[in-house]
Amino acid sequence: MTRVVVAMSGGVDSSVAAALLREQGYDVVGIMLRLWSEPAATTDDGVELVAENKCCSLESVNDARRVAAALDIPFYVVNVEEPFRRTIVDFFYDEYTAGRTPNPCLRCNRHIRFTLLLERALALGADYLATGHYVRVDDDPATGLRRLRCGVDDAKDQSYVLHVLTQAQLRHALFPLGALTKPEVRAIAAARGLPVAAKAESQELCFVAANDYRGFVRRYAAASGRDAPAPGPILDATGTEVGRHEGLAYYTVGQRKGLGLTARAPLHVLQLDAARNALVVGPAEALDRDAFTVRETTFNAGIVPDAPFDALVKVRYKAPARPARVTPLPDGRAKVALAEAQRAITPGQAAVFYDAATGDQVLGGGIIE
Repeated sequence: MTRVVVAMSGGVDSSVAAALLREQGYDVVGIMLRLWSEPAATTDDGVELVAENKCCSLESVNDARRVAAALDIPFYVVNVEEPFRRTIVDFFYDEYTAGRTPNPCLRCNRHIRFTLLLERALALGADYLATGHYVRVDDDPATGLRRLRCGVDDAKDQSYVLHVLTQAQLRHALFPLGALTKPEVRAIAAARGLPVAAKAESQELCFVAANDYRGFVRRYAAASGRDAPAPGPILDATGTEVGRHEGLAYYTVGQRKGLGLTARAPLHVLQLDAARNALVVGPAEALDRDAFTVRETTFNAGIVPDAPFDALVKVRYKAPARPARVTPLPDGRAKVALAEAQRAITPGQAAVFYDAATGDQVLGGGIIE
């Protein structure tokens, strides 16, 4: 019997993934990763200052354990708090303080789920690692290579955060929910009596308490003995100082509110200039860009194209994919020329390339510079 390890979180998506694979005849083992998360904080008299993050709480562990018991599958919790903190949390903090806006989920999929957990799954004799992501994988009939494709539910498609997966990882990956919509997943959970069928979906970063990333940056600096983000000048496009900012980590490209500025027309953050510790602001139209470069490029086929190619490019998780010309560079970067300018293209986020003909196959991507 083919063994598959399912990454369980205590939520409905991973629970239904496990249920479907069990029904398909796989030998299913559930594993939940114990990740580092910001601890709750209270005053001496018990008043809550920072709420607990629910992602890796005892409640979530118990929910996953109850689902595993209902499915009659083994369940284990694996502690990866330290590598997660070192690889994901420190990176998140460092990127923000360097004036970039990172996507920690993308990095977690690359280094934690599909490296550490996949290695654990293979060590347990499993052939596959399955998750509750809304994507599809199949074999390209022309090349035999594994393809990563969008989920059929546009509202839930998660191909953006999985574009980093290699051929080796894709060959061991199963995504049972890729052909389903979220309402269908909930209906499956309810029909099978799973105890998490109606559980609310978390939209929070899994390690940030109360989904407060600005507060997290301040608290993490203090807890880890790092230098807190330093205040600095707010400059207009001419270089004139028009105000003061509290620290670059507390702002992101495109932001309009919370700048503390008075002007005839609304001002937006155009750039976080780490070299000068300056926040550059200007009118909304100055946010439009039609060309940029990406670093740390990856291509799912494992082969870097030797010539420019047309693609549909998505510059944020929820952004629509737009036509572009991608030119790979010899230093591992790539130039992206958009057919039409897009607003607030943000350094630190990913630009993901999709096949221009089908629109649903991931070709690769990189981190926006």
